Amino acid sequence: MTKYILSRIAQSIIVLFMTSVVTFLLVNVAPGDPVILMLQKRADQATIDRVRHELGLDKPLLAQYTDFLSKAVRFDFGRSYSHKIPVAEMIMMAFPVTLKLGFFSLIFAAAFGITVGTVSAVFRGRIIDKVIMIFAIFQISAPTFWFAMLLQILFGLRLKWLPVSGMSGMWMVLPVAVLGLRYGAVSARLIRTNILDALSQDYVRTARAKGVAEFLVIMKHVFKNASIPILTLFGNQLRAMLGGAIVVERVFGIQGLGKVAIDAVMSRDINIIQGTVLYSAFLFVIINLVVDLSYGMLDPRIRIAGGAA
Repeated sequence: MTKYILSRIAQSIIVLFMTSVVTFLLVNVAPGDPVILMLQKRADQATIDRVRHELGLDKPLLAQYTDFLSKAVRFDFGRSYSHKIPVAEMIMMAFPVTLKLGFFSLIFAAAFGITVGTVSAVFRGRIIDKVIMIFAIFQISAPTFWFAMLLQILFGLRLKWLPVSGMSGMWMVLPVAVLGLRYGAVSARLIRTNILDALSQDYVRTARAKGVAEFLVIMKHVFKNASIPILTLFGNQLRAMLGGAIVVERVFGIQGLGKVAIDAVMSRDINIIQGTVLYSAFLFVIINLVVDLSYGMLDPRIRIAGGAA
């Protein structure tokens, strides 16, 4: 098990390093001068050169990357060009909002997906199965911004039941519903497929032949053997939510990590872009590592194969 863990940690470090390289290169080769944007094109060339020197933007790219990486490992991404405050401070202010949104959305998506997917699998081919799958396809196909605005118009403007923006108290309901229903629909389809596959296995038929109650067959035998793909899905969904649900945060005016990142792209604030991307990559790697280690705990064959590799 130790060898398996060390192998996954080494892979995670390599992924983070490559992410930092790619992010740095893409940001620095993109068109637009952040100094000119910051000074709003009103400064003379001498002032522009002085500011570029103060920010270290006149150094060779390799020297800039070395400085960036040496500070990033200490969670220091420099100061924002547009907001004049440390990028780490901005991330720490925005991330709790995104974490709150992602946490409640994932709980909603998991409860909805597991319940609806299981019911759809158990009643395969019946009316309830068809209705659930039609709804799931609608949720997956509908653009997120369109569905978010539809709920705002219906529940906020027409019925006046819920606020149309914000992220506290009742303001949470609509953004959590938008994310939860979308990811819950994806979960429901995958869970239905995996449960149907597990229900056709010999061990399920054996359990039924022994007279085990159907509820126990589903909970004890089916879910355990269908858990790895489901765990992968929820891991992917959590990564997407914590990375910043950009569309949802924009539509509902939520000051989360996704909105900070997209505003930085619009203003060409290199330090914020690099900081948010690398921080999101770190979260992705940590979640991936936890999911990978969970595989080894759920199925010893994966742990043994991983250690042998």
